Amino acid sequence: MNWILSPSQINRDDRNRIGGKAYTLSLMVREGFKIPETLFLTVDAYNAFVNGAGLRERILLELNRKKFKDMRWEEIWDCATRIRNIFLKKQIPDPLKSYLTEKIQSHFSSKTLAIRSSAPDEDASGSSFAGLHESFVNVRGTSSIIDHIRLVWASLWSDAALLYRQEIGLDVDKSEMAVVLQETVTGNRSGVVFSQNPNDETQVIIESVYGLNQGLVDGRVEPDRWVLDRDKKTVLSHKPAQREHWVIPSEHGVEMVALPQDLSGRSPLSNEEALDICELAYRAEALFKAPQDVEWTIKNDTLYLLQSRPITTLSPSETQDKRAWYLSLHRSVENLKALRTTIEETLIPEMIKTAKELTEQDITVISDIELADEVRRRWKINQHWVNTYWKEFIPYAHGVRLFGQYYNDAMQPDDPYEFMNLLTQTKMKSLERNRLMEDLASMVRQDRQLFERLKAGEPLDLDSEFEEKVNQFIEKFGDLSCAVTGGTECATDTRPLFKLLLEMAVKSSSLASRKKPKDARALQQRFLERFQGSKRTEAEELLDLARSSYRLRDDDNIYLGRIEAQLLSAVKEAKSRVESSERRGAYSSELDDLKSVIQDFDYGTDHRKVLVQKNEDGVKVNPRQLVGQPAGPGLSMGKARVIRHHLDLQDFKSAEILVCDSVDPNMTFVIPLAAGVIERRGGMLIHGAIIAREYGLPCVTGIPDATSLIHTGDDITVDGYLGIVTISQRPKLSD
Repeated sequence: MNWILSPSQINRDDRNRIGGKAYTLSLMVREGFKIPETLFLTVDAYNAFVNGAGLRERILLELNRKKFKDMRWEEIWDCATRIRNIFLKKQIPDPLKSYLTEKIQSHFSSKTLAIRSSAPDEDASGSSFAGLHESFVNVRGTSSIIDHIRLVWASLWSDAALLYRQEIGLDVDKSEMAVVLQETVTGNRSGVVFSQNPNDETQVIIESVYGLNQGLVDGRVEPDRWVLDRDKKTVLSHKPAQREHWVIPSEHGVEMVALPQDLSGRSPLSNEEALDICELAYRAEALFKAPQDVEWTIKNDTLYLLQSRPITTLSPSETQDKRAWYLSLHRSVENLKALRTTIEETLIPEMIKTAKELTEQDITVISDIELADEVRRRWKINQHWVNTYWKEFIPYAHGVRLFGQYYNDAMQPDDPYEFMNLLTQTKMKSLERNRLMEDLASMVRQDRQLFERLKAGEPLDLDSEFEEKVNQFIEKFGDLSCAVTGGTECATDTRPLFKLLLEMAVKSSSLASRKKPKDARALQQRFLERFQGSKRTEAEELLDLARSSYRLRDDDNIYLGRIEAQLLSAVKEAKSRVESSERRGAYSSELDDLKSVIQDFDYGTDHRKVLVQKNEDGVKVNPRQLVGQPAGPGLSMGKARVIRHHLDLQDFKSAEILVCDSVDPNMTFVIPLAAGVIERRGGMLIHGAIIAREYGLPCVTGIPDATSLIHTGDDITVDGYLGIVTISQRPKLSD
């Protein structure tokens, strides 16, 4: 089998074998464009690997765990992560590996390569989507080159590709991936040129950086930008960049370093060179009869064309299309570091300060007019932080994803989520609350008299240490524990809290014997030992960044919840005044304003908040086995406790399985009692999955209609390794 072809061997019939990108390069070589030495790995090699390893069935299984239209962004990434790890774990068949080794060594010798994707499906769709599949530059050594070929194959099923699966015709049985193997040209200046400005067809756009193109492509290095007139072929404007960094080759790929001072004050291109690059783009456009996005580099004053594609954008096809936003979540390490500084040093302190100011304000003494204005003000404050959450906090979660990919590439573990063991056991706000509750439960356990008084519902001594600690707990976490403390949404009532503490006190022995998360120190040592020198420093920085990102992915819910709770308290006060006045038959314009503000915001103040996602089909089913996504390793059996309202948490018993639409910050105090967690929402980075891992609990997420298909009292088994929930026995119901 001829798995590798050179540009001179390509004819029109080979287009589907090598993909659009490779076919484009072969045509440009024939037309005399200066292109680095290149070979094309055909789709036949991909098929030999996938078929030989039995991967199609595994991919199909992962894609069918849940209807794609119901997947959240976390679930899409999880799906792509599992598929990528499957590719990493499977060995390339010996005949194919021997063939690749011989061809790479004989053709490229010891040269470093750029390894780029070339998917026929993408090209056949009539659209070109940049960034859906992976490419790598400056890859050194035959073994490493073959490993990176496998990663390019796996990127056929990247999260970005899954999002655009319809546009690119992604299909398990039909989709294939070819690969471009191209000698790395270590240019000292690089960039892209758009032969036609997507926003103005009379212009050409050139962006250029010092060093390799990688920094420009992934957004780490700001480019100089030229705008040229297409017809007159003159420079209209040049916008200089800050020019602080450049990306250069390193021993293990590329690295971003400080730009030499003598270059920081000079533009990477002269106007004459910009015009030469403009001519390159014109030639490409004339060849393909469509405006082109051309990637180029300059080495020793020689201009090389690296790749060319039709100009397209990932503009949403529908008004509610959020895919472009999802793709924006992919951030570079440098971007995440800057985002971390902003979040930890500015945004979090501001959220804490805002919540404190709102908490200290006594809204019971202000007039009705002032209260109406206060509700509106608090709504605006809450909305500001909700928007900030989506704009800043959610993208920061990419730190976990980035580390996960880095870890899996280095360690190739059987469990694609093994890296999460290095992120658990961190200081999170929800765990701090749970530890305080466990301390209170310990006091109840050790004091028999206190235990009996709580059980009988008798009043406590006003000066008791226990009551003092209870008051401290309510003061610190009451706004996030309404179902057990009252908090700001309902009248303060300690009875639900005492009921839960009694349960925790009685069942302490079973909690103590529960499997705890493994000590991460040995795993961390094995991981870091894989790297030397600057790569070890990079690994340590990524781990630290991921831990911060992981911790914040949980804590941000707490901080946002505090602000939302203060909005709810103001709405509750407004509702209380309206109801009181209506009972007295008192009416006024101020009262009408209060009624209006409640209706405008439609902000439900009942703490019996519905927490159930309804079955869309309205069909009553009695399944035995439900398939979701593995989010916490382990196996457990127990009675199901389905949480439909927050008050259902008060009845939670030790060793029950928590079943809910999604675990929110108001619910995590029952996790220490649970034997497992099941959620309708999916993803490794949702609140419930994070807390379950902290407690070493089996967790399965992403089960559609979980709260409808599972009933309280069902005997169920949670398999957190495979993502399967089995209903073994259902309690008999009276007619």
